Amino acid sequence: MTPQPSPLPQSPRPQPDPAAGAAVKAADRAHVFHSWSAQDLIDPPAVAGAEGSYFWDYDGRRYLDFSSGLVFTNIGYQHPKVVAAIQEQAAKLVTFAPAFAVEARAEAARLIAERTPGDLDKIFFTNGGADAVEHAVRMARLHTGRPKVLSAYRSYHGGTHQAVNLTGDPRRWPSDQGAAGAVRFWAPFLYRSRFYAETEEQECARALEHLEATIAFEGPATIAAIILETIPGTAGVMAPPPGYLAGVRELCDRHGIVFVLDEVMAGFGRTGEWFAADLFGVVPDLMTFAKGVNSGYVPLGGVAISGEIAETFGKRPYPGGLTYSGHPLACAAAVATINLMAEEGIVDHARRMGAEVVGPGLRALAERHPSVGEVRGTGMFWALELVRDRETREPLTPYNASGEANAPMAAFAAAAKAGGLWPFVNMNRTHVVPPCTATEAELKEGLAVLDTALAVADEHTA
Repeated sequence: MTPQPSPLPQSPRPQPDPAAGAAVKAADRAHVFHSWSAQDLIDPPAVAGAEGSYFWDYDGRRYLDFSSGLVFTNIGYQHPKVVAAIQEQAAKLVTFAPAFAVEARAEAARLIAERTPGDLDKIFFTNGGADAVEHAVRMARLHTGRPKVLSAYRSYHGGTHQAVNLTGDPRRWPSDQGAAGAVRFWAPFLYRSRFYAETEEQECARALEHLEATIAFEGPATIAAIILETIPGTAGVMAPPPGYLAGVRELCDRHGIVFVLDEVMAGFGRTGEWFAADLFGVVPDLMTFAKGVNSGYVPLGGVAISGEIAETFGKRPYPGGLTYSGHPLACAAAVATINLMAEEGIVDHARRMGAEVVGPGLRALAERHPSVGEVRGTGMFWALELVRDRETREPLTPYNASGEANAPMAAFAAAAKAGGLWPFVNMNRTHVVPPCTATEAELKEGLAVLDTALAVADEHTA
């Protein structure tokens, strides 16, 4: 019998405490500087608690979280086994320098290496996904002795300097001093094809032809790495067509380029596999991870390294490190997370719920709502492309819209929140990324709220 995620404690009914919430909000507004925000224009909700797939505020409003935080609470909030593991590690050895062998660090690395594809058996720990990308790029450059790194326009690789300069979305623009050697190209996305393709086969072939030409014109001997999100996350959950990643792998092999897959968002069960690379049968040279490795309970990321690249630094020191690399609390959380995911069949659960509940439910919504241009995804990793006109595929809001131009998406998000659903909204899309432990009943609850919110989006269609 297929194991099932253990039922988490029933979320307590939130007890309103507006005065406490007001105090939290006042301290936040006085002292906390928030990311990606105009500080005077935001109103951060004050969170009183969370459990499983839900969180609640101090006014007693409870939300089903279809964003998994920032797509990281793969096992839901406050899983008792992980909370206990953190407490036990804190009592045993709360912190220790990274140059030493520590049980939690070694066991976390072993469990990750058991699940990574191919020979990605060495694990370099970081504090999160962005610095994992930074170190993967550094490793590739040192391994090859080359300066350039190619990345896709529709991508997000992190907010640190090198990572954001490899990113394709507009968050790069204010910091676009052009970290040396960053080169972008178009990856495949049939719904908004840059290659005038009409089929997945055409999109794949033309995207690979475009990448091959980019390599040729940039000079193969100058390119250290190509980095791709296996399935782009923030940019829209666009799975590459069959054969594309294998084609990139072949181009990298032909030209001695390091192939880096960014699995920060897609990894650890999100796609219904341990890693999205497993869906495509492709083994990169380096793989970055974070988020779901311990569901964000304590900050942790890392780079999984192939044997060949690890050998480069066998006798030659690797010039990089972090004070908190492999922090014992973070690693203990990772050990507990990976073990319970295996014991409780959470990866299989995500795959099955995606195939049997989320995918069919979203496609049914698309049939009823003219604002839905496309449904795409797998496991617990989905997106709805919202449009004004299905025929022209005009986005519901313009690219990178703000203010009044973004009003239709803002109205959609407000309707979802009013119905008790916390959505993940980016540009003209809503991403459906609940915890991988979400039950069928919770998923159907969320789909029902989306049904109501999409009616608001429909008001803005042609």
